[in-house]
Amino acid sequence: MRNAKKATRLWEVCEIRRMVKIGLLSDTHGWLDPRVFHHFAEVDEIWHAGDFGEGVLEALQDFKPLRGVWGNIDGHTVRAQTPEHLRFRIEKVDVWMTHIAGLPGKWAKPIAEDIAANPPTLLVCGHSHICKVQYDKRLGTLYMNPGAAGRHGFHHQRTLLRFEIAGSKIQQLEVVELGPRAERFAP
Repeated sequence: MRNAKKATRLWEVCEIRRMVKIGLLSDTHGWLDPRVFHHFAEVDEIWHAGDFGEGVLEALQDFKPLRGVWGNIDGHTVRAQTPEHLRFRIEKVDVWMTHIAGLPGKWAKPIAEDIAANPPTLLVCGHSHICKVQYDKRLGTLYMNPGAAGRHGFHHQRTLLRFEIAGSKIQQLEVVELGPRAERFAP
């Protein structure tokens, strides 16, 4: 009996220390800043919330394990390899990823009914090109939009997010600014 209690306590300690590091980006629109590889060097998984554009999906898959959804600009190649909506569990967090979600309290019509009926712990999206993290108290859902990491769009700053999931906790959130959208790069 004594060994069983020790084993249980040891398991609890191991479970507390386990975590997954996530790198989240969206709206690359066919251009992947080389600094993404540096900023995501220590992550366990990369999540892309749509609008990959040509070549980005493959580059990210070659670098790290990838989860992603297609966005409104993505063609048949990306759509054949990614779903429109992705619902999964990581650690003890229920995640829903989609490209177009709207905002907390003003959810996009295609998902509004489903999110109200079965809210996730974490909703990840892109599309707006606006980096925003907000908690929806009514649903108990954390909303994350990493903004846009690409050069196309109206955003001023290219951004991505890094965070950790440990058990049921989403923690250590960082916003990484990659630079101005119109920044010039050597060929």
